Amino acid sequence: MHTTALVLFSGGQDSTTCLALALSKYERVETIAFDYRQRHLVELDARLVVLNEIRAKFPHWAEKLGEDHLLDLAVLGEVSDTSLTRDTAFKMEQGGLPNTFVPGRNLLFLTLAAAVAYRRDLQVLVTGVCEADFSGYPDCRDDTMKAMQLALSLGMDKRFLIETPLMWIDKAATWSLAHELGEKSGVAGGGDALVDLIIEHTHTCYMGDREHRHAWGYGCGECPACQLRARGYARFAVAPRV
Repeated sequence: MHTTALVLFSGGQDSTTCLALALSKYERVETIAFDYRQRHLVELDARLVVLNEIRAKFPHWAEKLGEDHLLDLAVLGEVSDTSLTRDTAFKMEQGGLPNTFVPGRNLLFLTLAAAVAYRRDLQVLVTGVCEADFSGYPDCRDDTMKAMQLALSLGMDKRFLIETPLMWIDKAATWSLAHELGEKSGVAGGGDALVDLIIEHTHTCYMGDREHRHAWGYGCGECPACQLRARGYARFAVAPRV
């Protein structure tokens, strides 16, 4: 039985939902993030606010929430030529992928997360990658995650589990999952509280915009990440609560 987890936690909607899920399942949960000189570097500040808010508003989860890790991955920004690591406009490339795709990013993230998990004796790596409602990144696909789980387990001689709770759901369902997890957290009104926390404190916008407030949170409203989040929230907002 798995009892410990390391959540790849950027401070966005998806990783916050994954963190809530891990805290609802495991006895000890730690978090990890990466500074790869991303344009939306503000997410690294937002994630600390989110962690503090979770500790303050969800006491049962706070008891399980352990150490946070931040790794310097400047080299990823140096070798990447994408709109997430350069001041260039968002566009689709000839190969069919958006230029927000950072080659090797999730592969590197998972490898380093596994190394930290090995040292910290954590059994499960939890990541918010998704194949149902995403920008087409190949390193977010289920086949990639299964291959990484096998490679990391063999390469470190430790049986890792890579958990991808958002893999087959869209953004509307991600909002719903957060509400459901909050309701089961032991906090009165926890569903609305977690959704409100995600709206107010998480960061998704690729432009790093924390000035423009929308019903779904802060962001430019135009970049691919904002558009996915906004469309999902619009469907969630009109759906009946379970």
